[in-house]
Amino acid sequence: MQRLGGLWLLWRRPPAAGVAAKGLGLREVASGVSPPGSTSPRALNIFDRDLKRKQKNWAARQPEPMRFDYLKEEVGSQIADRVYDITRNFSLALDVGCGRGYIAQHLNKETVGKFFQVDIAENALKNTLEMEIPTVSVLADEEFLPFKENTFDLVVSSLSLHWVNDLPRALEQDTDEIQVNYPGMFELMEDLQGMGESNCAWNRKALLHRDTMLAAAAVYREMYRNEDGSVPATYQIYYMIGWKYHDSQARPAERGSATVSFGELGKINNLMSQGKKSQ
Repeated sequence: MQRLGGLWLLWRRPPAAGVAAKGLGLREVASGVSPPGSTSPRALNIFDRDLKRKQKNWAARQPEPMRFDYLKEEVGSQIADRVYDITRNFSLALDVGCGRGYIAQHLNKETVGKFFQVDIAENALKNTLEMEIPTVSVLADEEFLPFKENTFDLVVSSLSLHWVNDLPRALEQDTDEIQVNYPGMFELMEDLQGMGESNCAWNRKALLHRDTMLAAAAVYREMYRNEDGSVPATYQIYYMIGWKYHDSQARPAERGSATVSFGELGKINNLMSQGKKSQ
């Protein structure tokens, strides 16, 4: 791959080993990964994005990455269900931070015509899961997406934006929680590493002493132990889906066009009961 004048060239190649691409003879890959330290000058710089890319690449290279996919599989399925709740089809969709394609595998071509999957980790894109819809894999940082405005009809993201530095306050909404029980704290940490979800904050401690880790595990078990001896971990999930307006969908009425005031809504039950009596 070559970079010319600030643009990344596109190339086509056959699917990587183990990648099932139904109906696609070729896969397109584009790169737009930002260089280290190139965040917006006004953005918070909490997370080491280069380290997060290395963590996710390491996780995707493991012999059995599906061993740690249980949480991402569950959340990807729930997001797909929310897409199906929208009564329309989308010709062009985008998944920001797709990983191995945890959302796309649950969608069909009647709902999404073509799916762009973006991730910072090239190894995740090389080992995507089997899916029905046509996909385009794009190697790019979630903070520097290489797309023009108003390109997509649908945008989804699953378990990725929590590592983004410049994240809007839009995440401050009502959330979902998934609880998983582990034999102990060390098994939880092992799984987080296997998911590529290890800490990448700049102010993280490079090394924790063994005694500190053992003490933390003991306190964790003492405070939160279940009856069967396991310890719970709660994952807080934020769901966001954005889609572009389509003519097939109803539009809100213009401001001031209402014929009934909110003050009269309380009379609806009385009106309905009177109507039933008159019948």
